[in-house]
Amino acid sequence: MSNDAVTPGETRFYQGEGQTQPLFRIEPGINCQFAREQASELMGYAQDLVLDGLLERKHNMIWAAHYLNALAKALLDDAELGLAKAKAL
Repeated sequence: MSNDAVTPGETRFYQGEGQTQPLFRIEPGINCQFAREQASELMGYAQDLVLDGLLERKHNMIWAAHYLNALAKALLDDAELGLAKAKAL
């Protein structure tokens, strides 16, 4: 993996059926390895929220995990795009 690979900033997050306006996008220029590490952290927090939400029967914790996972996926998707572009060079 190239340490010079950066996110291209192409991945956007849409929430809800029929939404055409993204809530956020990944910024271009983030080091791909850093983006992947941050996505892993977010996924760990989301996992904790799901378990706690299920045990405590708090749906808001599960919804929070859903949004954290969406952010983590966007980070991973954009990092993969950046890595593919770096390989193509």
